Amino acid sequence: MAEPTALLAKTGIELLTFGTPNGVKVSILLEELSSAYNKPYTYQSINIGKNTQKQPWYTALNPNGRIPTIIDHDRNGFAVFEGLAILNYLARHYDPEHKFSFPVESDDYSVAEQWMAWQHGGLGPMQGQANHFLRAAKEKIPYGIQRYVGEAERLYGILDQRLADRDYVAGPGRGKYSVADISLVGWVNGSVYSGIDLPGLFPHVDAWLQRLLARPAVQRGLAVPSGKASRVANASLLKAAVEEAKEKYGYKYASP
Repeated sequence: MAEPTALLAKTGIELLTFGTPNGVKVSILLEELSSAYNKPYTYQSINIGKNTQKQPWYTALNPNGRIPTIIDHDRNGFAVFEGLAILNYLARHYDPEHKFSFPVESDDYSVAEQWMAWQHGGLGPMQGQANHFLRAAKEKIPYGIQRYVGEAERLYGILDQRLADRDYVAGPGRGKYSVADISLVGWVNGSVYSGIDLPGLFPHVDAWLQRLLARPAVQRGLAVPSGKASRVANASLLKAAVEEAKEKYGYKYASP
């Protein structure tokens, strides 16, 4: 299939994305908004393996040359890039009843914003580096593996503690399903790619993940743009590489 060379839609939200944790956070929220408010959207697959995101037509919309990007054709073709900014934009403009967000003047809004920033600046980058050293690097470097898997585990420990007596990351009481959860679910769902033993080490996070995966809109969003969610085939090999690297450098888990 030929790669996109221009925008497709004339109205509504157009999503330019690929099946990564940063990509699916946006498609999940768009699926939730579609169900809740009958807000349709269109999407195009941007194959990052073919560097489509580096083409001039794309970087004119997103100067960073990364996915995802949205274009709001109903607001004069306004473009938004970076997953955190996109989630906030969509919640601000298209979630008037705060079904997936919080009023901007509320403390809950600030709490959600803090956890989204924590994901954007911490869990995402560290887990991404763990994934790189485990799966993409041409040579296996034990120091890099234990360094980034270890930091990802530290961050998962923080999230596990947050969810110890809560159903969702932000909101009053036991919490409310919101953009704070949506920002995280793609990363947590793919944590095994980064050598994270979710059920064994972080049971509260694992229970939270199962809660989110039970939502139809989450399932649909995870399948954008390929039509199906990814599966892990070599988890045992990843585990062996992680254990070897940890042993070599005497790694000891600690959080926070």
